[in-house]
Amino acid sequence: MHYRAIWISDVHLGTSGCQANYLLDFLKHNEANKFYLVGDIIDAWKIQQNRWRWKQSHSNAIRRILGHAKRGTRVIYVAGNHDEFLRPLIPYGIGFGAVEIVNQTEHVGADGLHYLVTHGDMFDG
Repeated sequence: MHYRAIWISDVHLGTSGCQANYLLDFLKHNEANKFYLVGDIIDAWKIQQNRWRWKQSHSNAIRRILGHAKRGTRVIYVAGNHDEFLRPLIPYGIGFGAVEIVNQTEHVGADGLHYLVTHGDMFDG
């Protein structure tokens, strides 16, 4: 299936409980003009605690996303609390290949309505 936009959030690659195979299957069967990766795609907290578990399926998920970007999908990575290490890079416009990194962005729906795309931790006290 092809969509205008797909939102993916809280995958937590790098954790033992991550179910990357479901993401891989989803990405295999779905395409979009834009992918919004809305925070916590990579769980840097587990990596920093040296409690991470990186499986081949986690690498495959990243490769699949980058493959979509290579074929023209605009990939926007909205940093979340578990991947907040990306936030200091945002002011410099640094991304990963074709992957843009932002704190928030705006999506314009097919109906012309504007939607704020941000990870929920931005509203934490």
